[in-house]
Amino acid sequence: MSFMKAHRLFQVSLLLAATLVLGGCGFHLRENATLPSEMQRVHLAVSGGGEFERHLARALQTSGATVEDDSGAGIAELRVPVAAFSTETLSAGGYVRVTEYAVRYQVQFDVLGPDGQVLVPHQRIDMSREYSYDAGDTVGNASQVEEIQRSLNDDMVQAILFRLQAAGKHELAAPAGAASTH
Repeated sequence: MSFMKAHRLFQVSLLLAATLVLGGCGFHLRENATLPSEMQRVHLAVSGGGEFERHLARALQTSGATVEDDSGAGIAELRVPVAAFSTETLSAGGYVRVTEYAVRYQVQFDVLGPDGQVLVPHQRIDMSREYSYDAGDTVGNASQVEEIQRSLNDDMVQAILFRLQAAGKHELAAPAGAASTH
């Protein structure tokens, strides 16, 4: 019985130590973004749609917004006219064989409030990932590019949410700043 208690105590202390180490190194679970109050109901107008639009819609819903199918009165609009991947050659080996590429992702967006006024002005976010190309494994290379694109989609959604959250914080700070100047 005492062996079981000692083993249990060891497990609990190990879990506590891991928690303290993670907290001490700056690791924190990612919280949901706090969106501007005008974005409680939002319509997405995304060029091309697809996986990016689904991830963005899910992230907005997780942050408390209701994603509407159509725009209209009382509904903010998050417009994404550009969401495009491109590939760039970085280096070439012997016999002019390409050995490294960069996958680039550019997204441009803005947000109109429910009243039609600009809530978040035009923003442009550029991201990229580099990878090595193996001429002998074209199937593996294609799946590597797909995984990089999925990763960039996830990171892009988070970057947009951070910018929306910053706009919400700016919205909260603006009235206080305006009140103190009078």
